[in-house]
Amino acid sequence: MVRFEFDISFIINDSKRAEDKKRRRNIVVKSGINGIYCLLGIEHQSSIDETMVIRCGIYEMLEYLKQVENKEYKRLVPQIMVAFYTGPKKWNVPVKLSDYFEIPEELKKYFNDWKIILVDVKEMDTSKIKDEQTRYFIEAIQAMYKGDYIKLHQKRKMNTNNFIYAAIITGSLDMIKDIVEGDEMDMCEGMERMAEGFRSEGREEGILVGRNEGKLEEKQNTLLMQLRCKLGDLSKETENTIRSSTMEKLNKLTVSIFDIQSENDVLKLIH
Repeated sequence: MVRFEFDISFIINDSKRAEDKKRRRNIVVKSGINGIYCLLGIEHQSSIDETMVIRCGIYEMLEYLKQVENKEYKRLVPQIMVAFYTGPKKWNVPVKLSDYFEIPEELKKYFNDWKIILVDVKEMDTSKIKDEQTRYFIEAIQAMYKGDYIKLHQKRKMNTNNFIYAAIITGSLDMIKDIVEGDEMDMCEGMERMAEGFRSEGREEGILVGRNEGKLEEKQNTLLMQLRCKLGDLSKETENTIRSSTMEKLNKLTVSIFDIQSENDVLKLIH
């Protein structure tokens, strides 16, 4: 497989129609596989979405429509769409179009079904992941969700930013603020110190669900740390806006953290 392009927040249709402008995929990779040009799309989901199958269907059909209208290719470029789910709960909504309906037996063979490829980070077999840092990243997420902070006994050097992202995904960023430093960190030690932090605060070990709770100032600090990890240094305007925001607005921003690509996105969401 030859990878040609990596594109974040890919616009599916570049026409001026408003509905097309709103249809975006998180990641699209243009690839050549055995000489055939393909599109590999990933839609990240941090929460369960019962419309996922329909959304993915719209994304793919809009892309095919774009190709036909532009007459760019003699044949349409095939697409593979993967929904990458990182939420704490088990995915319990449709993964194919027929899950939404009761279809008469006589019509089933005529029904055009549509399905998504769902990858749940909690159920991934990490032994099949060749890249070492990617494997550590997934294992850290799994351990944090299970509350199994001392399971990873082997000494492993993990990229510090990956450890922070794992904590963001699992809602446990407040537990690692004092233990991350440098470009790499000992994964086992980091998890053990997280466990100590939970015990010292009297919090139960188990599945970590949802968002950080606590005082308004703690929520603000957590969000600022998340945004710096994602966007780099923040402007005074953005920092002051977050510092002066209510808990309701901060919660709204937390839910949309993975859709944010710039400080303008932050300001639009929080105003």
